[in-house]
Amino acid sequence: MHIDSLISKIVFMQFFISMQKSLLSLLLLISSVSFAQYETRFEKSGGKETPTYDEGIAYYKLLAKNFSQIQITEKGLTDSGKPLSLVLYSKNKIFDIKKLKAQGKAVYFINNAIHPGEPDGVDASMLLLRDIAMHPEKFPELDSIVLAIIPFYNIGGALNRNSTTRTNQDGPVEYGFRGNARHYDLNRDFIKNDTRNARSFAAIFHELDPDLFADTHVSNGADYQYVMTLDYAQQDKLGGSLGKFHKETFLPFMYQFLKEAGFEATPYVNSFGQTPDKGFTQFPDWPRYSTGYAALFHTIGVMTETHMLKSYDKRVKATYVYLHGNLKVLAKYRKQILQMRKDTKEAVKTQEEFAITWQNNKAKFTEIDFKGYQPEYIPSKISGKDRLYYNRSKPLNVKVPFYDTYEPLDVVSKPTAYIIPQGWFNVIELLKLNQVQMKQIEKDEEREVEVYYIQSYDAPKTPYEGHYWHMNTELRTEKKKVKFSKGDWYIPVNQWTNRYIVETLEPKAVDSFFKWNFFDSILQAKEGYSSYVFEDLAADLLGKSPELRQKLEEKKKVDEAFAKSGEAQLRFMYENSPHREKEYMRYPVFRVMVK
Repeated sequence: MHIDSLISKIVFMQFFISMQKSLLSLLLLISSVSFAQYETRFEKSGGKETPTYDEGIAYYKLLAKNFSQIQITEKGLTDSGKPLSLVLYSKNKIFDIKKLKAQGKAVYFINNAIHPGEPDGVDASMLLLRDIAMHPEKFPELDSIVLAIIPFYNIGGALNRNSTTRTNQDGPVEYGFRGNARHYDLNRDFIKNDTRNARSFAAIFHELDPDLFADTHVSNGADYQYVMTLDYAQQDKLGGSLGKFHKETFLPFMYQFLKEAGFEATPYVNSFGQTPDKGFTQFPDWPRYSTGYAALFHTIGVMTETHMLKSYDKRVKATYVYLHGNLKVLAKYRKQILQMRKDTKEAVKTQEEFAITWQNNKAKFTEIDFKGYQPEYIPSKISGKDRLYYNRSKPLNVKVPFYDTYEPLDVVSKPTAYIIPQGWFNVIELLKLNQVQMKQIEKDEEREVEVYYIQSYDAPKTPYEGHYWHMNTELRTEKKKVKFSKGDWYIPVNQWTNRYIVETLEPKAVDSFFKWNFFDSILQAKEGYSSYVFEDLAADLLGKSPELRQKLEEKKKVDEAFAKSGEAQLRFMYENSPHREKEYMRYPVFRVMVK
């Protein structure tokens, strides 16, 4: 080969290699710049900080602007005056949930910052969605799943930013406050819907009808080795194939996935008042809580509870792993989960009996491995008295009883329907919000129905989440003919929402509308009597009714205080007379038993 030709080729090859290196450098630079614009505050701070509400929403808007698979929309208002934002990731760029479900897609729903002082899910969700958007090839699960995220549920609490109220928590540097703009704990409001937040959430929840739900939290309580713990619906409450799948398939998958990622987990450590090395009870997820609310509508729900004493960066990473694992388990068992939910919704339409209160069976338990620390008692530097201390130099690896069996305590047979007079519009509004189907009575009519009378109840001296709960309610049931008006609401109990219907309308239920004071006006008599006038009327009634006289005399024999009180006996006569107002202590939700 001619030397000049050889030199030319060598020069060309050197130029070509140089250009390749330059191009590679340029691509790396572009990639670096591209990633930099999506770097979160958590990452920039080395895992020590979480974004403000405005920063977080701006981040999601940036992702939605630059990736057509992402949509962010404003939904209903919250107590803060700001609307809830809902973020969707749909790989096929369709955002109509009904169309997506018709295509066989499953819906995974993540709720963040219900307690904004526990922001682990805020950062984990931002990182997860960013990674999905930039590297969809690493997340094949999204071929069959729609991802839905509420970035900040408690916006008022997120805006109330501080660095002191999470007294026992290791980071982040600043965070939000537990109470919302009206000082409500939103994770007690899913059934009573006192807040705009809860009502807007219900609308979103039913729009999505999610197949899997996650609500992100940080724990309080004992000290132990785990970064992540899981709080979830009891198998007995989910029931049927869903309950069995949840316990035998879903949870083992998630525990194994977390363990393989370096975040071995355990059930939420519910050991207030004792140390967990002796065992603990599964936390009861009543309908007031997010996962208990989801269970009413046959959705598997889990609260992630990272450990408050672990560093913030570890907690966020563990939450990220959990959320990623949910995508994997939902994709793997998608068809099975969709079918089980469909079957459960059909089965509940004809279910005849419903548990409305539950009790933990301490005779039954699951033995689990638990990694804790040795609890000890040392003198307090404040009082000198013994105080609890977890000795981290003495890790424990023990088997403990986990009391995870809840059994029905009160069970009711479902009526054919409930009838609620139209004046109770506040109750009707919530039933409609939660997809309960009903119709208005077309004309005035009289029906024989089962009627509850409130015999007794207890109420606390201090409020709980804005209410004076009714507890230990005792009822008397009578069959009566009751007049109903055109426009009163007839609610058939043949719906896929039957659990919600029964558990809100049966007064003894653990989170019934009666318990939460929706019907308190019937607990106060609106009419009365003047004793000196009623004495003569009562005497006349007594003279005309031997049965009433006998009833009075029998009560005197068994109740000494009653026998000594003229006032009590006159009250007895009034309560057993036609003058007693029929609405007093009569529960205004009536059970239709005739089909």
